[in-house]
Amino acid sequence: MSSAMTQLDRFYPIFDSYDWLERLVPLGIKLVQLRIKDESQERIKAQIVEAKALCYQYDCQLVINDYWQLAIELGCDYVHLGQEDLDVADIEAIKSAGIKLGISTHCEEELERALALNPDYIALGPVYPTILKKMKWHQQGVEKLTLWKAQIGQIPLIAIGGMTIERSKGAFEAKADSVAAVTDITLNQNPERQVQAWLAATR
Repeated sequence: MSSAMTQLDRFYPIFDSYDWLERLVPLGIKLVQLRIKDESQERIKAQIVEAKALCYQYDCQLVINDYWQLAIELGCDYVHLGQEDLDVADIEAIKSAGIKLGISTHCEEELERALALNPDYIALGPVYPTILKKMKWHQQGVEKLTLWKAQIGQIPLIAIGGMTIERSKGAFEAKADSVAAVTDITLNQNPERQVQAWLAATR
């Protein structure tokens, strides 16, 4: 299956633990990223195994952030790598294991680097200011989504960073194929209701 054929759901939530997946994937999420930080290798592996089984049950595409060796070992479908991860990851091993690859980008130089690796999707962020992590990149703005999309063509483009349901409309109009949401769900007083609202807005 070539990159051009990859179809991604328009709603792409990102969670930092299996507990979130267990709670929210059954609501109808079809694409989800597990982005675990600061856990032991055993704990990470156990969560990936559980996430894989859960996502298989609910026909949801699971993307593993960063832990490409575990993704290969456990037979996962998708890995997401940041630019720092690219410095150490064995891209050839990932590809020969049949794993699809998503890559984060923030500037032209990073986009060129990502495109050279023939990824299955490209993420651009932060589109809006984000409280999630301290970044040297200021907000990119939705206009940059249109520029990125013109350059990457058929490769799916993910908008990430400060995304809300209201802002997602502008991201889609600017040619993003999918919108990633993190704190808009996890910091919401009612994450279940918020996921349902996202699903309704993006289907």
